[in-house]
Amino acid sequence: MVLTRRSALHLAAATSLAATAGCASLSSLGSDEPKPEYTLDVDRIDASPVEHALYDPGDDGLFGEPARTALDAILPEGRHTTYGYEPLPEGAYVRRGETYYQTESVVTGRERMERRLVRVESVPDADVPDDPLHVDDLDRPSARAVKILHSNAVSGGASGATDLLRGDAYVLRRPAELESRLATGDLDGRIVSMTEDGGWAYRVQVTRERIQETAHTALAVEVADGRSAFREVVFGSRIDAELAPSALTDGERAVLEQAVSRGRYVETAPRSSDFDGVLNALGLASVDTAETGQLLWYDGELYRYGLYVNDSP
Repeated sequence: MVLTRRSALHLAAATSLAATAGCASLSSLGSDEPKPEYTLDVDRIDASPVEHALYDPGDDGLFGEPARTALDAILPEGRHTTYGYEPLPEGAYVRRGETYYQTESVVTGRERMERRLVRVESVPDADVPDDPLHVDDLDRPSARAVKILHSNAVSGGASGATDLLRGDAYVLRRPAELESRLATGDLDGRIVSMTEDGGWAYRVQVTRERIQETAHTALAVEVADGRSAFREVVFGSRIDAELAPSALTDGERAVLEQAVSRGRYVETAPRSSDFDGVLNALGLASVDTAETGQLLWYDGELYRYGLYVNDSP
């Protein structure tokens, strides 16, 4: 085989790397390196920026009820203290009449109190009865606690649920939890399975213990005295990019509007100048893995957008 000058240079470089690092191989010559693929996702939000920004606690008993209780207590100028949990998200925007507020939570101390703690112990298949309780047949507060403990058990304490536990125990704190089957003792000593055929079975243990709980006090800070003023608050704090079609070149506008109409736009490196311009306008030019959950106000509409960077297939 006759080597061209370019092939000779590549061979010399590969040989030098193998000699110094001890891991290169001539078999890799000519292989294609994967190229980054950039996917811009854009989804329309069917709400105004003001309505989208407002927090709605919902109607469920586990999270919605304590949130509504807290809001009733703190609006307009009150305080509400809970122990071991925060009933409201930090920094949520809420409205009372024509006045808009933002929630805050501060730690105001600690207190020792009696709580019910739930633990689970794995049960060997041979010891599982023919009719164990299935987790999805439990009331929601009980089922949620057992599922969190299961997730912690199978992950060896490495799951995201670990932050919800106190050591190896789930602490019943919320009002709905204090009225659940776990709290009444109905499930103490019972075997609960994660599957309908009895798989992933656990024996539940519920104990009463005095533990030290952190006091979380919620309050509300007025941020606007009308809708128009609150709209400016939202654009200043929640909208990541505000663009008008006239602010983009024809090519950039075509890229963004294709992403808007189709829900996504994809390019493989090297990126086009038009795509680069859009990413710059959206604040995504330096993203090297992923950025999601951003908000865009474009041509009078609200969108959620994000960028994902992966190796091309």
